Amino acid sequence: MGERDKPGWSVRVVPNKYPITDMHEVIIHSTDDEKDIEDLPISQVTKIMTTYRDRYRAHDDDGQVLIFCNHGFAAGASLKHPHSQLVVVPRQINLDAVSREPVANVIEENTFFITYCPDFSQWPFEVWIAPKIEDGKFGAVADSQLADLSEVLQGALRRIRAAQNEGYLHSVHEAGVFVYNFYIYHGENWFIRITPRFVHRAGFELGTGLNVNVVDPTEAAKILKSVMDAH
Repeated sequence: MGERDKPGWSVRVVPNKYPITDMHEVIIHSTDDEKDIEDLPISQVTKIMTTYRDRYRAHDDDGQVLIFCNHGFAAGASLKHPHSQLVVVPRQINLDAVSREPVANVIEENTFFITYCPDFSQWPFEVWIAPKIEDGKFGAVADSQLADLSEVLQGALRRIRAAQNEGYLHSVHEAGVFVYNFYIYHGENWFIRITPRFVHRAGFELGTGLNVNVVDPTEAAKILKSVMDAH
């Protein structure tokens, strides 16, 4: 979005200075060093989604493309300026990633996408966004679908933040700080998985590999449907 190495950009992609793999990019969300996806104009969020899709396409032949966002230092972000990352993992490495879960506990939907809390949710207020047609990789998203994707992603983040602000679950992090991760599944039947960081993983989870979710996904979906973000 904008000429390479020139001013006037709206979304910028740069190499990561500390790459995990041979191909590791940073996607800078906007020129604003404070506002992120939940607060940016929807037109800017659409530019971010377009960049995600285009960079995925650019690297699809290079390996397994993972796009992810760490929001807040407690979620693993190392830079204050809002950004996401793209990492290409060699195909010979088996990624231990969950596959798309069946739709349940629907929060909202539009023409192309549906937002829901899967029954298996591992994190309190975990939210998934999936295309209504269950096939293809993320790179296959059409231009006509990007605005809808931007709306449901922004809407989901705003709803989760509203649930935190209205006290449905007290964050373990600093009061008023919104901390989350999301990633786009790398393979077929893609989806976006949002994991709010309301809790820390403790000894039981670390010792067993099991996860304790203190909020029933059915109840989480009801809350997220009802809350209105005033911020």
